[in-house]
Amino acid sequence: MNLHLASIHVYPVKSLGGFALPEALLSDRGLEHDRRWMLVDDRGRFVSQREVPEMALLHCTPMDAGFRITDIRAGDHIDLPWSWEEGETVATSVWDDTVMAHAATPEQSRWFRRRSSRLDRLVYMPEAAQRTVDPKYALGITSLSDGYPYMLLSQASLDDLNGRLERPVPMDRFRPNFVIAGGQAFQEDGWRDLAIGTCHFELVKTCARCVIPNTDQHTADRTAEPLRTLTTYRRDGDRILFGMNAMARSGDVVRTGDHVAPLP
Repeated sequence: MNLHLASIHVYPVKSLGGFALPEALLSDRGLEHDRRWMLVDDRGRFVSQREVPEMALLHCTPMDAGFRITDIRAGDHIDLPWSWEEGETVATSVWDDTVMAHAATPEQSRWFRRRSSRLDRLVYMPEAAQRTVDPKYALGITSLSDGYPYMLLSQASLDDLNGRLERPVPMDRFRPNFVIAGGQAFQEDGWRDLAIGTCHFELVKTCARCVIPNTDQHTADRTAEPLRTLTTYRRDGDRILFGMNAMARSGDVVRTGDHVAPLP
């Protein structure tokens, strides 16, 4: 198979829009800057597009010292640094995990509250915070992701899905870190160890999908697709599977165009 890395995607704030990069640094908790910021409710629990689909309309773009979040409805924006080691330390939660985070400034949090009352506070995961992945599947840590540091998806898998849909959907509905070009649909299901350039990844668990792929990332409109169609052929019990979660085991940098090869 002639496989290569088609694109790399980073999402600085959990559940907001991300951006593509030509190359990215790896870390033990994910791509550099990926999902280190998060929005929480008044109890400190993470908020995502599951509850607030309008979060899809907050798009991130990289800048030299940080990144810009633009509300594409009106065009207003806020700039944030890549890292934030200041502010009050607060207890937050992602699913069943408690994560000690640094609160952003009151002015920064207010910018998000004006978009939705559910978005009570903006927080940052510092280097000192250690959140482990589910030990049933792997050993290691992750960022503020749903469960694992990396998620990859083959373009062929999306092409297969779109061939079944009346209206094709773009890759951004699925929020992968890596998009693999070439090969066969759902080839990632059978991969366990993978080389991307000089980096080695362990694929540990298929990605179970929530309602977010049904949300248009440019309008926040939510429909029944593509999950309704995925349910007909990618269902396992009460889970709908699409993509693979992964851990980085060695290597420093990935670049678009890198050769991709399953490892024996």
